[in-house]
Amino acid sequence: MTASALLTEARAALAGAPQERLGEERSSRWRGQRIVPVGAAWHLGVLLLTDTHVLATAEVLRAADPGRRGYTAESARARAARREQALRGGFAEGEVVHVGWSDIDVQAVDGGGSSGPLAVVDGVVSVRWSTAGGYMPLEAYLRERIELLASGR
Repeated sequence: MTASALLTEARAALAGAPQERLGEERSSRWRGQRIVPVGAAWHLGVLLLTDTHVLATAEVLRAADPGRRGYTAESARARAARREQALRGGFAEGEVVHVGWSDIDVQAVDGGGSSGPLAVVDGVVSVRWSTAGGYMPLEAYLRERIELLASGR
């Protein structure tokens, strides 16, 4: 089965399931750095599936007010600033935001190639589910992720 066909089936199975919002970084002289809403997608592990596109996940954060905290690490300060940028950009407090995602070329995968975490391995459309992990068949991966999403886990 092709990647396109598997993803079309996944969209049908996900109808009515909750989606998470996509954000893009914006900067202006008046409003400063912020992350603004640009769409929504079903979060399926390393994949974000919209009605028309497949995206590779990148940064996932929750919009939040950083409050007044002391930070022991610069990385914690940076994460708090990113959460605040999402809040300032229009996301609700606590809302999950996906930023830095990239388009996956499904047609290239259907043609036997690869794009993002998707590739054809030994004739089977597969997904690399982690940078350290190997490939697994996309069909099984989608089935597992859809089941998790439907069960609320």
